[in-house]
Amino acid sequence: MRRYLLLCLGISFIGFSQKSNLQAGPMVGYCEMKEAVIWLQTQNAAQVKIEYYIAQHPEKKWYSDTYTTAKDNAFTCHVKLEQLQQGNKYSYTIYLDGKPVKLPYETSFESKKLWQWRENAPDFSVAFGSCTYINQPEVDRPGKPYGSEYEIFTSINAKNPNIMLWGGDNVYLREVDFDSKTGVYQRYTHSRAVKEIQPLLAKTQNFALWDDHDYGPNDADRSFYLKNITQQAFKDFWANKTYGRDVAQTQGVYSTFSWGDAQFFLLDDRFFKSPNDRKTGDRTILGKEQLEWLIDALSSSKETFKIIAIGGQVLNSAERFENFAMYAQERDYLLNEIEKNDIKGVLFLSGDRHFSELSMLKRGSKYPLYDWTVSPLTSGASNSAKDEENKHRVEGSLFVQHNFGILSFTGDKENRQLQLALFDKDGKELWKKILSKKELGY
Repeated sequence: MRRYLLLCLGISFIGFSQKSNLQAGPMVGYCEMKEAVIWLQTQNAAQVKIEYYIAQHPEKKWYSDTYTTAKDNAFTCHVKLEQLQQGNKYSYTIYLDGKPVKLPYETSFESKKLWQWRENAPDFSVAFGSCTYINQPEVDRPGKPYGSEYEIFTSINAKNPNIMLWGGDNVYLREVDFDSKTGVYQRYTHSRAVKEIQPLLAKTQNFALWDDHDYGPNDADRSFYLKNITQQAFKDFWANKTYGRDVAQTQGVYSTFSWGDAQFFLLDDRFFKSPNDRKTGDRTILGKEQLEWLIDALSSSKETFKIIAIGGQVLNSAERFENFAMYAQERDYLLNEIEKNDIKGVLFLSGDRHFSELSMLKRGSKYPLYDWTVSPLTSGASNSAKDEENKHRVEGSLFVQHNFGILSFTGDKENRQLQLALFDKDGKELWKKILSKKELGY
């Protein structure tokens, strides 16, 4: 029955999208107290407008400005909603060329709640995963398809997370893609349109960082000559609040956002990364400017939890596969700055490796640091962890299969805690760990 319902959902979506000129989305981007952004993509140029209302009060409606999609950015559109009230759940409807688009799943979002100085931080959850490969047989490598089990997105959606954090390799640029803007944008378009992702996009805030495969070729670094094209594609297809440090937002895609009493730091491990095989000069993943921005932002953050998300592993001790251990000087500097500045509540999130595990670094009198690697969503799983010695791996936390994580932030001010739970493609719990405020340095 479930398979039949999913088939009907997919057929229904395809029918609606073809009729309405909708290619992919809508997708909920960042949501603040006063504004939110909804992303979508059309098949051809269209006039886009969004109607929205507080779910419990449908009689009062608001409308966005009208936007026009264009070929230059693959007909993508970021619609800003600017008449929000804090702490409300909203429903919304897409209008294309003046006609409403009826979709067979929920389209909603929630504005950020004003809880500070009034009540305890709200309980909320964040889904996390990395490595999403969507097959395209005519350009994929011969043999067994590398992507599978797209139903994992249905399982994530069923958990009703407040936020979905995409941890890198969110698309896989192929050889036919990464040498041209046309190829890059066609790859993003193909991957974003998969039917199983649409319900998750439509009612959950979505934030993203990238790793090598959505930045460029495998193991790509700062020398990649089309990095400004892939950066623009990332900005066109995601709806983060910011991208990079400078006002023009031309250098990298690192950023930060907050929800509840957690601040998330989304790092860019590609735009500034030195080549793996270069034997001279400083070895870097983040680069000096991004690294100092991160330390500044961590030091000034007032949130209980400080979640640092990055494409590759941070605390795995094995010096291989672009783990941060291969860039020991920069990693040691970051970890030492966290210690010297007495920054509490830090947790690293990482992807890339096509397996999941929790690494724990003991630090004497300081609280231990954790790095939770969650991978892959739909790409092929890898047994590489079984022949490497990660001396920081937490026993029982290693899983080699399609999976996703849920971070749950719960409890009152004195008993606030963070639960990490790993699930398989069907939403069955595989593993979990609870971290109290005390275990995070408070």
